Amino acid sequence: MAAHSYSVEVQNDFLEKITRAKPIQALAELIWNSLDADATTVDVTTSSNPLGGLEKIVVSDNGTGMNFGEAPELFQKLGGSWKRPGATTGEGRFLHGRDGRGRFKAFALGQVAKWHVTYKKDQGLSTYTITMTMDKIRQVVISDEEAAIEGARTGVTLTVFEPHTGIQAPITDPTLQELTEIFALYLSSYRKVSIIVATRTIDPERAIASRKTMHLADISDEDNTKHPVKLEIIEWNSATNRALYLCNDQGYPLAQVDRRFHVGSYQFSAYLQSPYITKLQGEGLLELAEMRPEVVALLDTAYQSIKNHFRSRAADESRSVVAEWKQENVYPYDGDAETHVEKVERQVFDIVAVNVAHYMPDFATSPTKNKAFNLRLLRHAIEKSPEDLQLIMGEVLNLPKRKQEELASLLRDISLSSIIGAAKIVADRLKFLTGLESLLLDLDTKKRLKERSQLHRILAQNCWLFGEEYNLSVNDQGLTAVLRKHCEILDDGTVIDEPVKHVSKERGIVDLVLSRKIQRYRANDIAYLVIELKAPKVKIDKKEIVQIEEYALSIMQDERFRGGDPSWAYWLISDDYGDYAKFRMINGSGKIYDQGKSSIWIKAWGEIIDENRARLQFFQERLEYEADKGDSLAFLQERYADFLKGVIIDETPDESGVAAENTDDTDDSSSKITTTIEDLDVSASGDGTTSKTGTPATTDTDTGG
Repeated sequence: MAAHSYSVEVQNDFLEKITRAKPIQALAELIWNSLDADATTVDVTTSSNPLGGLEKIVVSDNGTGMNFGEAPELFQKLGGSWKRPGATTGEGRFLHGRDGRGRFKAFALGQVAKWHVTYKKDQGLSTYTITMTMDKIRQVVISDEEAAIEGARTGVTLTVFEPHTGIQAPITDPTLQELTEIFALYLSSYRKVSIIVATRTIDPERAIASRKTMHLADISDEDNTKHPVKLEIIEWNSATNRALYLCNDQGYPLAQVDRRFHVGSYQFSAYLQSPYITKLQGEGLLELAEMRPEVVALLDTAYQSIKNHFRSRAADESRSVVAEWKQENVYPYDGDAETHVEKVERQVFDIVAVNVAHYMPDFATSPTKNKAFNLRLLRHAIEKSPEDLQLIMGEVLNLPKRKQEELASLLRDISLSSIIGAAKIVADRLKFLTGLESLLLDLDTKKRLKERSQLHRILAQNCWLFGEEYNLSVNDQGLTAVLRKHCEILDDGTVIDEPVKHVSKERGIVDLVLSRKIQRYRANDIAYLVIELKAPKVKIDKKEIVQIEEYALSIMQDERFRGGDPSWAYWLISDDYGDYAKFRMINGSGKIYDQGKSSIWIKAWGEIIDENRARLQFFQERLEYEADKGDSLAFLQERYADFLKGVIIDETPDESGVAAENTDDTDDSSSKITTTIEDLDVSASGDGTTSKTGTPATTDTDTGG
């Protein structure tokens, strides 16, 4: 049989890019190709070589095949495919593919791909082959056609030879489950279609435990056209990867979203369906969908809807079980929970107890005394000892090892009250950051925020912003007080008989001085952070830089600060900085001086807030907490009411219909606060508390200070 060679009209790097895919995704694309050709049966098989390794993967179908005259163009060109969004097959089925990319996914499985095609021609059947190799991916070799043998049927048999290292035969349960998730809605719509993988037929109805459909808010495109959105959640009877798929308006998956779900032990797939997703696919923008703000907002809504659905499921299941226990008088708590701690403690108990009951088939039918005893044991272990909990679940209740570990991890290492306390600290800090960001960056509040009487006093109670290692000990004092505290840290008996001299003026009062003292290989390892704050409306430039450099020089020239060989960092902070500040920065890093053990930095509030958010992100995700701007401003206004008068305006209109506003705009930004922090009590690191070494603010009267 003669053969003809054709060149694919596209660059190698693009072809190689579209051939990269996970094996299961590549296999799914090849199955979709068969379904798009009106196949009613798609059969995936594999064969092994004498050594037991995978030799080839075969995907065969009974579809319409491919006209010989059209084959060169179909394989030569990418784009302009006949599979337009909204189009249907000859049998009226939905078309999945587009742009002719799917066939190249064969090279995600192996080095050589050979299509054996049989199609109807005139009054009979005709057959031919198409061959491509990975190392010559732009070359397509098509044989001459010839009459098909007697008894042949239409369809395509794709054989992938020389499978890539690490690819296994697609016959595992996880592989079947993932293919079931991908084709579930399609197979439910077209009942005559069957997909067989290694002799096992994919049957979504047998695999599905339940289905839930909900309608989300419409999504608007760039033309302000609104598109309806539907979310379908399918729960499975077996383990899965919990995927969220972007689907066209008929519900068929076009892309998978990379998100993790924390919804307990529920096994599910979610299908986000909308004509808007079909539109993105038609415009070739689906692969970049998650970069579009409207899609990100839609995914966030879907993600929250999924979590809410399973929270409701879990709550219903727990409530019904707990209600039965209360009726039987075996529930180990009396009355209603009154405090927040009690409520959370019971929630944790209910989660553990319901899971235990689920994994103990005989629990529901066991005698009442046994139930009551086991539930009391669980309560005791949850309240007192995670180790006891694991022992009880393993040796008394005989739970599976994996479930023991999962439940015991709720309480390991720390007590329930500590969990609640830590959660509250993180939530309060997230609220503080969001509220502070609004105060400092919103045009209305930043122009009213005063440096000394408001911003300084709030930050003096929240020095964790500048690092967890710092604690508050001295407030509103000058350079001499800083020296006094330094000598106190060293405890070397130094007598301070002269004040610290500022290089250019009588008194020098810095805003915040933070320190840490860590016992390491040397007797003392001391680091100081000197912070000069500017009101948000003040832009950092030459005048402000000279000011902090003079503080640094004053400290460097006084040899009494050298005891203990401390390191000194100086931060100059505001919302923005000018051209001179940019000129002084070293490699754009914000650092303007770095010599010996001293460095000077220019910092923007946005940078500091982002750094703190990054530190709290891990806890934020696990608390599933988002700080709302309005709630956060209310939090600041309540906690720091004395410091924020006139900054956050009450939007409630008075009798004249005008919102009330404090008109006191006295500028006190020339006043200073000095704060010293020593890392001797990490537990007092700045949520409105003072360390055990600290004292309240006092005014420094040293004339040289």
